[in-house]
Amino acid sequence: MTVARVELLTRQLDIAWALFEYHLKDIDDAACLWEPAAVCWTVRPDERGRWVADWEVPEPDPVPALTIGWVTWHIGYWWTTTLEHCFGTGAPEREEITWPGTAEAAAGWLRGLHEQWRARLAELTDADLDSTERTRTLPWGQEMTLVDVAGWVNVELTKNVAEVGLIRHLYGVRDA
Repeated sequence: MTVARVELLTRQLDIAWALFEYHLKDIDDAACLWEPAAVCWTVRPDERGRWVADWEVPEPDPVPALTIGWVTWHIGYWWTTTLEHCFGTGAPEREEITWPGTAEAAAGWLRGLHEQWRARLAELTDADLDSTERTRTLPWGQEMTLVDVAGWVNVELTKNVAEVGLIRHLYGVRDA
């Protein structure tokens, strides 16, 4: 039996994901790595050839402009972390979650995370949604119920998709 709140969360996720797919179809490697400002966070190969994201703790204020590559890494980072803490045995450290290196590979990575998350949502009961058992090891959500975390995933994805869309549009008119 499907849980009404799971259906709502899934419909919201599907809307955000459809918008993401709309943008993904037009993003190539050059668009992913285009820096829209002089001060910009991106992803770049490290000395071992792994694509790592720029990051500072604490975050600077204001936060630098972002590349699509960085935003897609960020989505992969928080989704990997959320999935592994809520449904696995704990996530790798932020530094170990790397960008796949191409727009196509990043799209595949994120599609896989989306499919995993959607499948795990479908399994949840009302008791699961109201529990903090699955969220207790999240670095940022120990007191949140799983329904609150799932709602946050939808909002965070929607925000990140909007960022990707804006950067994509700016990239499209950069020389106009």
